[in-house]
Amino acid sequence: MTTAEATLKRPESGNHPSHSWPGGYPLYYLTADSGVLCPDCSNCEEAKQAEADCPDDDQWRIIAADIHWEGSPITCDNCDRKIENAYGNTTTAIGGLKP
Repeated sequence: MTTAEATLKRPESGNHPSHSWPGGYPLYYLTADSGVLCPDCSNCEEAKQAEADCPDDDQWRIIAADIHWEGSPITCDNCDRKIENAYGNTTTAIGGLKP
């Protein structure tokens, strides 16, 4: 697989979305070196510049996007921002009882 085949194409708008459509679920981006980027960092000038100038730079080459469905927040490897899950706090079971 070539670098171009393993790179998530940037939308025509120039920015990766922060939430899915439909649904509005929070997205995160996976880089070729297994790093995680928040939507803001995936769209920052540094990321766009690296994408244009250094397409083989694995720390910025975005290969996938996904929804963070549940679990602990995921941390962006660039800015340390917490990416919350789609369902919020899941430690309380239905009816308000602790599991």
